[in-house]
Amino acid sequence: MRTALRMRSIAPSATLGMAAKAAELRRQGKAILDLSAGEPDFPTPDHIKDAAKRAIDENWTRYTPVPGLPDLRAAVAASFAASYGVTAPTEAVIVTNGGKQALYNFFLATLNIGDEVLVPAPYWVSYPDMLRLAGAVPVPVPGSPDRGFLLSVEELDRAVTPATRALILNSPSNPSGAQYPAEALDAIMAWAVDRDILIIADEIYDRLVYEPAKPASMSVHFAKHPEHVAVTGGLSKSFAMTGWRVGYCLAHPDVVRAMSTLQSQSTSNVCSVAQKAAIAALTGPLDCVERMRRTFARRRDLALDIIAGWDLAVCPRPNGAFYLFPSLAGYYTSAVPDSKALSEALLAEVGVATVPGAAFGDDRCLRLSYATSDAILEKALTAVGAFLKRL
Repeated sequence: MRTALRMRSIAPSATLGMAAKAAELRRQGKAILDLSAGEPDFPTPDHIKDAAKRAIDENWTRYTPVPGLPDLRAAVAASFAASYGVTAPTEAVIVTNGGKQALYNFFLATLNIGDEVLVPAPYWVSYPDMLRLAGAVPVPVPGSPDRGFLLSVEELDRAVTPATRALILNSPSNPSGAQYPAEALDAIMAWAVDRDILIIADEIYDRLVYEPAKPASMSVHFAKHPEHVAVTGGLSKSFAMTGWRVGYCLAHPDVVRAMSTLQSQSTSNVCSVAQKAAIAALTGPLDCVERMRRTFARRRDLALDIIAGWDLAVCPRPNGAFYLFPSLAGYYTSAVPDSKALSEALLAEVGVATVPGAAFGDDRCLRLSYATSDAILEKALTAVGAFLKRL
């Protein structure tokens, strides 16, 4: 069967692909230690699940407004106010089927064919392909592990051309966990306004920031620069709600209306029951989020202590999310020459699932998730270290 030409420009998600490969090996009876997962290993908190059960019992099972239930849009706006002191109208918020749809619909609603978009590398695997599907051109801007993968305004500026339309800024980052402090965000915002560049801030991990770092958000610039900044997020990571598929976008009301039109012709509304659960998450107690955040911080430190024993590794200390992105190029050999070969060798020979850094735009590295138990994390990283030593 012939498929569309556009499909030749994109590839399946590398992270989902590795997870599927690990799952298949498990079905074959092989013991796999999974460090590839991009989701919390915690259950959704009880009060959120209870809200969903009530919604079913109360027959909240019909279509809702395309951009989301008014109460949920208001709760998203209120969460920005509570976290960052941001005042945003409800009409500046749209609810989407996960943070991924928020980004994709935003790209389709704001980018034209040939627009260039700066994408700091390493980057989340889906950014380039989503941009290509929107007709835009991803322009990677490489960061360095020696500087924690954070980019300066000067580095961004060197990548600008007359075709540059936007910048994607993912903080905290998937895959590196790098987080831009508030003063860095301020400098990038001032640069973007001066250059007439639109910033799309992907802040899906913004509640998972570890001391001494402090949460920081581009949303603080929304009131003053609504035509130059938009923020996407969701409940998947911070509330352990990956399967519920609830994301959102804070953007200029004109863009929100365009995204709503697009969504009305593709998916319509987010699941009505999931929206009710999302309201409970955003308006309910946050002690569950804090427990997860503290657990992730402890696991990060456990993992870093083990990786410190890998003599040829360079691994920045992440301030957020739940990933490590060590540079392991010092271990490459003729038999294991790149991140894909190393990731496949680790899976086949020691039963540890990782994701090759090439999928994130940096072939020197592997992405290691610490969204798993302490026991699995310690056992898996010890096995990886022993394998690297043999190389």
